[in-house]
Amino acid sequence: MIEGSRVPLKGWQQAAVAVGSAFGALLDPRRADLIAALGETTGKPAFERVLERMQRSPEGRAVLQDRPRVISANVGHAWDMPANTFGAAYAKFMGSRNFSPDDRPPVRFMETDELAYVATRAREVHDFWHTLFGLPTNLIGESALKVIEFEQMLLPMCALSVVGGTARFSPKQRKLFHEHYFPWALRAGIRCTDLMCVYYERHFHEDLEVVRQRWGITPAPLPSQPNSA
Repeated sequence: MIEGSRVPLKGWQQAAVAVGSAFGALLDPRRADLIAALGETTGKPAFERVLERMQRSPEGRAVLQDRPRVISANVGHAWDMPANTFGAAYAKFMGSRNFSPDDRPPVRFMETDELAYVATRAREVHDFWHTLFGLPTNLIGESALKVIEFEQMLLPMCALSVVGGTARFSPKQRKLFHEHYFPWALRAGIRCTDLMCVYYERHFHEDLEVVRQRWGITPAPLPSQPNSA
């Protein structure tokens, strides 16, 4: 059972939450709670397709069977991994930003426990993807990752987040994103494996570059970036 209380919504209620969340997220793309609510209320068909793909994949089925959670109690050992490993890279990414894996908002609007887990998993592997693709957590980096997430899951929320994020760019940031990060993200999201079918926790001990190669990950190139705070 996914922790956190799920809220059953009628059709008009779901639409109201979606519209309100979309408006709020466009005004402030940093509102994780609004983005999460938007993803859930508009993403059921996308999460159903992800679930079907996971059920067809051996590693995806293992994830569905075990239902691992990306929380401190389960991933804390990553901080003790050798420096070259995927686990250590994830720990460095989180530690350098003072992030906690426990900070993700709970899934509230999915109809079934199975879909709630898929939505939770999509939310919780976000920082794994940041680590693998080498993307910063500024507005440019988050927008680029949303492009990859859209290609991987076809969540409407991801497309809207890109629109909302780029609307807040300065002219210099917008030029950098459209000329550099956006075309890279389009290629990277298509070339890599189905990232929702990866049991990341089983690969913490492996070399970061080895898992990148295995999963077809193309890390983000690093041009000079303007301050996007």
